[in-house]
Amino acid sequence: MERWQDRVAVVTGASSGIGAAVAKDLVRSGLIVVGLARRIERIEALREDLPVELHDRLHVQHCDVGELDSVKAAFDWIEEHLGGIDILVNNAGTLFPGQLLTMEMEQLQRVLQVNLMGMIECSRRAFHSMKSREVPGHIVLINSLTGRNIIYPPGEELQCLNMYPITKHGVTALLEILRQEMRGLKTQVKVTSISPGVTDTEILPSGYDTLPMLKPEDISAGIIYALGTPPHVQVHELTIKPLGEPF
Repeated sequence: MERWQDRVAVVTGASSGIGAAVAKDLVRSGLIVVGLARRIERIEALREDLPVELHDRLHVQHCDVGELDSVKAAFDWIEEHLGGIDILVNNAGTLFPGQLLTMEMEQLQRVLQVNLMGMIECSRRAFHSMKSREVPGHIVLINSLTGRNIIYPPGEELQCLNMYPITKHGVTALLEILRQEMRGLKTQVKVTSISPGVTDTEILPSGYDTLPMLKPEDISAGIIYALGTPPHVQVHELTIKPLGEPF
């Protein structure tokens, strides 16, 4: 991680779970981190848990990635105050448990907007910052096992993932589109998809907590690994499963 010292990393959905773990690990690795989330008080509390000498390395900005104006305001602030973005960890995501055929359309649209369109917009803003400064940046997409396969619910639970795997299949396609475009544009920007298995986070649906689970810190360790590879190495996809997972 030496080459990232004092560079700027942006983490979406940094208020809890994987995003909070990644933000802490990046700060401890010597980066300047901007945590984006709707619940900024949680990131501020996270900052207080860091050693005092690291407090000024974690910046807190409100951002709802499902709202384009909110994304624009947050990324404009980063450009103005920190000069640009070198790493983006697209972690923000949402899930409303229920059935696709009976849920409110507004909920389904919200999942699509946050999990896929928000990721695209944040990636575009980060890429333009990297490209304009001609820096070897890195964009990380937090994907899911459901980005490849629709997993069965545990026990007798009714399938409740609805739009979530649909958006994660979109993230899998987005990964290759971004790789091909960045290669075609002759940049030094890497893109990596991280697909966790069942992880102990707030959006985990009811019933899934009976399965073997990863901790958010396990996913952060995978991200740190991908970021720490030499300039000529690109970790395209990384799948992380808990031992004994049935999928």
